[in-house]
Amino acid sequence: MSASGGTKAIVAALAANLAIAVAKFVAFIFSNSSSMLAESVHSLADSGNQALLLLGGKKAKREATPQHPFGYGRERYIYAFLVSIVLFSVGGMFALYEGYEKIKHPHELTNWYWPVGVLVFAIIAETFSFRMAIKESNVLRGQRSWKDFVRHAKAPELPVVLLEDLGALVGLILALGGVGLALLTGDSVWDGIGTLCIGILLILIALVLAAETKSLLLGESAGTEETQKIEAALVDGDTVTGIIHMRTLHLGPDELLVAAKIAVEHDDTATEIAAAINAAESRIRDAVPIARVIYLEPDIYSETEAAKGPDPEASPGGLGVG
Repeated sequence: MSASGGTKAIVAALAANLAIAVAKFVAFIFSNSSSMLAESVHSLADSGNQALLLLGGKKAKREATPQHPFGYGRERYIYAFLVSIVLFSVGGMFALYEGYEKIKHPHELTNWYWPVGVLVFAIIAETFSFRMAIKESNVLRGQRSWKDFVRHAKAPELPVVLLEDLGALVGLILALGGVGLALLTGDSVWDGIGTLCIGILLILIALVLAAETKSLLLGESAGTEETQKIEAALVDGDTVTGIIHMRTLHLGPDELLVAAKIAVEHDDTATEIAAAINAAESRIRDAVPIARVIYLEPDIYSETEAAKGPDPEASPGGLGVG
């Protein structure tokens, strides 16, 4: 997995969640707290999610084959989508069920110091993991807002870890609140209410992740900055005089396909056009290194065809970027 995949953040989250899951389950055994059971399952699901992200990164490195000529870069999107499913089903739905059962059939908390102590430990561990994810994300985020980063990041791993860690921290606070209120009031229904809140939180995060990774699976174009660089690199003002239309598609987080119809002069020779295409491809790769698959089709620019409109199908010879 490339550095943009946030491998350090994933490994840190995996180590933290495994330790926390064991601690929470031990606390559940001693305290009979449904919040602790829901949180232990949540941490176990998160651990599995990080393992899925690492597996997806490894599988994405496979070389292209005749059956998959564009490689396996989208494996990372597939495994990120699986994470959202696991988070929704194993984490969110289980917490909702456990919270409902606890409210319907409340059980008195015992050995309250176990869940409180484990929750404090878990908050510290999750804070460390969240800090690592923020640190790695800031390298790629630049001046973008966190919302924009999560919505438009082409590498899914860091947004997934960020949202998981954020959800884990908020969930721990909810669990601590539920346990605390149950102890203060003597009514363990509060523990169940805290568990329900954790379930709702996890489902909301899972839905956000599912929506974002679905967009990546369907295929997203290059970002605005990359598109502008490609357009500037394509036109040399000599042989390549303009862009009739262009399409870009991420084959994976670190691989971009570029397909464009470029305008050339009617009296250019085949040798000149071939040399211009090779030079344009070289300029594109220099400007945007992840543009690894490039298809350029030369055409004669026609003002008559261009007047028909910007639709590439309506104006195959029209000048303009699609």
